Amino acid sequence: MAVEGDKYRSYLVGEGEKDTQWRHGAPPTYDLVNKLFEEGRTTEWPIGSLEETVQNAIKTWEMELSHKTRLGDFKSINPAKFKFFVNGRKGLTGEETLALGSYNALLQTSLPPEFQYYKADAETFESSHDVFRMAFPRGFAWEVLRVYSGPPAIAFKYRHWGYMEGPYKGHAPTGELVEFTGVAVLKVDEQLRAEEVEIYYDPGELFAGLLKGEVISGVDSVDTTASKLQPCPFLKADP
Repeated sequence: MAVEGDKYRSYLVGEGEKDTQWRHGAPPTYDLVNKLFEEGRTTEWPIGSLEETVQNAIKTWEMELSHKTRLGDFKSINPAKFKFFVNGRKGLTGEETLALGSYNALLQTSLPPEFQYYKADAETFESSHDVFRMAFPRGFAWEVLRVYSGPPAIAFKYRHWGYMEGPYKGHAPTGELVEFTGVAVLKVDEQLRAEEVEIYYDPGELFAGLLKGEVISGVDSVDTTASKLQPCPFLKADP
């Protein structure tokens, strides 16, 4: 159950967070993306169900990854054992994932540069978040669609969605729904802290929606500076 401060995310406020170092100086707020989530989710899982527990656990982990600057402040993972795997790539440690940021970790690819719609190696933690805050001003919501097994190895299917109401790297906003689905395995310890997160999804589903907009004249579609065309709202996106 999430503590006071957010309905879906724990470890945002309270005595346990009094020494937490926040990336932007204070805990984030998720009002916009919570509204998007509640309006667009396919299922409202019963409180206390395994589905709701997994859904909130992943939202909490994403919050910590995006907004806490020290791995020692994370309470949703076991820092000593944590590994993050995406589409069969080499696992990243907690420190490596924190340094890269969630978007760069999720969007690493071995494709030749000319076929990369997003170049994770050229982005920083901050610039990667700017890119997607810009494209999804109301955030990028996330839900559990189905849980196939319980702990300690929790297999589940998930959905990510948002509305492209801002530009993406030189492509104009479309206002349309952009979404993709994937499957994951979350391995947890006896305290239900994540020790491994293994994710499989098709990035092409995401970029098919982001690249539908017309190319903005005079803007390099692969230039990170496209994310600076207008001010970015404070991050309220899911993973």
